[in-house]
Amino acid sequence: MQNIPLIVSLVVLVGMLCQWLAWRVRLPAILFLLIAGVAAGPLLDWLSPDELMGDLLMPMVSLSVAIILFEGSLTLNLKEVRGVGVVVRRMISVGALVTWVIVACATRLIFDFSWQVSALFGAVVIVTGPTVIVPMLRSVRPSRKLANILRWEGIAIDPIGALMAVVTYEFILASAAHTTLGHVLQVFLFTIAIGVVLGVIAGFIIERLLVNHYIPEYLHNLAALSLVLVAFSFSNTLQHESGLLTVTIMGMWLANRPDLDIHPILNFKENLTVLLISVLFILLAARIDLQQLMSVAWQAAALLLVIQFVARPAKIFVSTWRQDITWQEK
Repeated sequence: MQNIPLIVSLVVLVGMLCQWLAWRVRLPAILFLLIAGVAAGPLLDWLSPDELMGDLLMPMVSLSVAIILFEGSLTLNLKEVRGVGVVVRRMISVGALVTWVIVACATRLIFDFSWQVSALFGAVVIVTGPTVIVPMLRSVRPSRKLANILRWEGIAIDPIGALMAVVTYEFILASAAHTTLGHVLQVFLFTIAIGVVLGVIAGFIIERLLVNHYIPEYLHNLAALSLVLVAFSFSNTLQHESGLLTVTIMGMWLANRPDLDIHPILNFKENLTVLLISVLFILLAARIDLQQLMSVAWQAAALLLVIQFVARPAKIFVSTWRQDITWQEK
């Protein structure tokens, strides 16, 4: 019988120590969190997230990602994107498509998967995500311009990647069932509509509650957190994977309201995000099956090299074409 409180407490403690070590050596904390998770899980067999949390594991991961994405979107003030807006728009549109095509082709070539599976994998891999980018920015500390570009890309690409994965999956199902592509277009538009509408409504509700002082100051953080979780879950209930877009729009709405001071909420969410990222990466890394990973080790390494040294540079080249970005910044 596992001592669940002790294990959870130790995971939090190990996560804190990994964050501290990353701060001391000035390396991204994710590196140490992943190592700790692999060591605690498949190597030492001390941590089994599925046994520890059962059916609650994946819902907890989803809700945690929603909070992390909301916290990141609270920093997306439109004033900060001036001057680099073209680069950001290209990175989450044509740049994402370039990554998708290159990764899908590489997956097909290296793993010999079907084109459908390769395309689905390519859609998933276009995401950089705030769970990765924000901690790395904290360690690497690039220039303000680069930090703005990478932060905007990492947060905005998350719901776009989820949307592309859903649309690709629906396209595969439609092709197999020999149905029209109208259904795929309907899913695409409905997901965007649900995400945008619910995001604006939820953001407006929080804004009015705070500006009009309908709730006391000590409940501001709790009110924001609860509404984020409800909006995310309700959005996903209406349309699968629309919740990420909902919380992103919600955060951006609040970040760009001139009459609203979001710093207390932002500080609270930032502290909560550090905790969630620390726990999430340890738990997810502990679920890795090393035998399965080693069975495809060289193929995985080859695909990683393609993503890092072909797909990403190609995306940056396309996104920064004729923009005021030095080659060192690229």
